[in-house]
Amino acid sequence: MEKISRRKFLGNTALATAGFTILPSTVVSGLGHRMPSDRLNIAGIGVGGRGFGILRAIESENIVALCDVDWRYSQNCFDYFPDAKKYWDWRRMYDEMMDDIDAVVVATSDHTHAAAAAYAMTMGKHVYVEKPLTHSIYESRLLTRLAEEYKVATQMGNQGASGEGVKKICEWLWNDEIGEVTKVEAFTDRPIWPQGLATPGPQEVPDHLDWDLFLGPAPVRAYNEIYTPWNFRGWWDFGTGALGDMACHILHPVFKGLKLGYPVRAQGSSTLLLLDSAPQAEKVKMIFPSRPVSADSKIAFPELEVTWYDGGLRPEMPEGWPAGRDMNDAGGGILFHGTKDTLIAGCYGVRPWLLSGREPSLPQTLPRVELSHEMDWVRACKESPENRTEPASPFSEAGPFNEMVLMGVLAVRLQELHKELEWDGENMRFTNISDSETLRIVIEDGFQITDGHPTFDKTMTDPVNAMAFSEELVKHTYREGWDLPSMPR
Repeated sequence: MEKISRRKFLGNTALATAGFTILPSTVVSGLGHRMPSDRLNIAGIGVGGRGFGILRAIESENIVALCDVDWRYSQNCFDYFPDAKKYWDWRRMYDEMMDDIDAVVVATSDHTHAAAAAYAMTMGKHVYVEKPLTHSIYESRLLTRLAEEYKVATQMGNQGASGEGVKKICEWLWNDEIGEVTKVEAFTDRPIWPQGLATPGPQEVPDHLDWDLFLGPAPVRAYNEIYTPWNFRGWWDFGTGALGDMACHILHPVFKGLKLGYPVRAQGSSTLLLLDSAPQAEKVKMIFPSRPVSADSKIAFPELEVTWYDGGLRPEMPEGWPAGRDMNDAGGGILFHGTKDTLIAGCYGVRPWLLSGREPSLPQTLPRVELSHEMDWVRACKESPENRTEPASPFSEAGPFNEMVLMGVLAVRLQELHKELEWDGENMRFTNISDSETLRIVIEDGFQITDGHPTFDKTMTDPVNAMAFSEELVKHTYREGWDLPSMPR
């Protein structure tokens, strides 16, 4: 057995007196030997919002533990599952209950997904993690490799992956219904939460919230009600903005249908870019190299340009667009520009159609998900690794896909370098940022109107080393008391 240092794992909290042991998955899991009719013992982490919905979707299982840093926000979930043991800190829950838990659902703010999921996997527990999978590219790579090493069932919460639309899009693309695709455009109507805001002043922390636990691995800052429980998405330390939130739904059929890997170049632009808050609107272009022809496809995969829009921006309507038809379907849209036709679909890949008006009639070559996205993960948890049918968004796919999504975030945050960024995906590094380059970022806009006259007085950071800044975006430095398992080789 390998023991984790109490202080290293539990940090500077009252938990420092508790022990914590990691056991090999072959010892503590054993789930591959259960009868499929057995119910899983599941713990939820982050149960006040989306987490509550996920747990209700799998309530046929045993929900045995609930953990959240905000007990007022989580009260409805606590009341719904009254027999589940309640916790503030998932580290204490793991220490006390992991022998009685088979699987974990993580639906916290983005910046705390990775640690809770990673340590659960090292103990042989199956994990379901809300989108975006992680807050950084390094964290995505880590979860991908841990899932492979520990052979647990995994699923990212991009539920469209289990839907009919994504399957149909892939079948149409692979059957050469629109020809080769060299350009994709996608957009969302988000954010519907505040973005582009100056850093707010401090407020008193309410009794129902453990602010230090909410911060988790992020740098210490004063509490303000604008950060949580729902608006965390708009703040860089806690979320990934509209792009990180919605691209996991909208770009998934692009990643899967066009068999993408790592982008090689990226460039971002936006409305005013602030140090702390994601901008109100963004545009990102990513370039992907050509991919090998696959056995299940009739088309080649040439170099691809993917352009993303949010915050009210969207692609131009292509020639032949039906008058009066809204491009926004269920919160966004995708346009696959092929050499023979254009394929359009909504958010989650819903309701795909061809611009020509033709309706392909094809046999189904991809298996359909008969259960819900959440229950299909439960099914996979009950199957042995050797005989498991993976759910629709396992980390083997969701991890690399999430790296693509986060590359868009990095392109926006590094836009002040004023160049197309070149990316070495295998080694997780930019190759055309020199050691001498610097950038400055706006801390506060300072815009005012006095007697009808506008004044501009931006507060900027001192020059920041661009290479060091980019490396921090790729792999976050956790504050003392928080860490991650080591990256498997």
